[in-house]
Amino acid sequence: MVIEHQQYDLFGKTLLEVLVLKQPFVHEMPAADNACFHYMLDNEIQYKIDEKQFKVGNTESVLLNCRTVGNQMSNSTATSQNKLVIVHFHPDILKKIYDRELPKLLQQPKNRVSNKTSERINNDFLIHRYIEGLLFYFENPMLVNEDILVLKLKEIIILLSQTKSADAVQMILAQLFSPTVYSFKQIIEANLFAHITLNELADYCNLSLSSFKREFAKHYNDTPGNYIKSKRLEKAAELLVVSNMRITDIAFECGFSELANFTRSFSDKFGLPPSNYRLNQIAK
Repeated sequence: MVIEHQQYDLFGKTLLEVLVLKQPFVHEMPAADNACFHYMLDNEIQYKIDEKQFKVGNTESVLLNCRTVGNQMSNSTATSQNKLVIVHFHPDILKKIYDRELPKLLQQPKNRVSNKTSERINNDFLIHRYIEGLLFYFENPMLVNEDILVLKLKEIIILLSQTKSADAVQMILAQLFSPTVYSFKQIIEANLFAHITLNELADYCNLSLSSFKREFAKHYNDTPGNYIKSKRLEKAAELLVVSNMRITDIAFECGFSELANFTRSFSDKFGLPPSNYRLNQIAK
């Protein structure tokens, strides 16, 4: 399957790789205590990560936490080959090169409970240039030394922190230093009032949307939409009584992004709009 392979090691562990893979192939990815950034140079690869399946095409990339068993890369085409660049993130190496304090991207995000282990990266001009720079060093190995490798590792950390996927990247990389595996219910309850979509919540659980809905029904005997909306409205009703917060702020605090939608949903559940409900409860 692997017809070409080049790599550079840093402090005794693989840091950078260029792989050329002959198609068709199915590659089982071994579980490991690191994360890796895959950048596709030629063609596309189908990934199966936990319950999710997705393709990464030419000049696209993905970040993976490799701690789970059963992850897989494959390509069923028999007419070409794949070439990809891989950057590995080892927690002990990251601690060594950031000897004072880990950058924010590697720190546990506040108020985020997630088992998320993969994220498609929206590549930008700087990431493309970064890959071109890595390829230059693979073509000129006599220029490579430990300082260069440390510099390139820090550079990709900075670039990932500037992408639109930075929040998801932080969730994945922070797990290298706080490898907690949350239960399904822990993830749901911790994110009830977060401003995220059902697709994102399923992603936090490492499930496809359809699998997430089935798992949700098993745990809660309800649909995600109904349960989450009900819990948000119950919290809003409580805040209307026990706080002096503005109704707009309460709506946002409880996970609603639009006041009109919140008011309509609240009236449907409690029979009164939020303002009237507050006056009614205070008068009791």
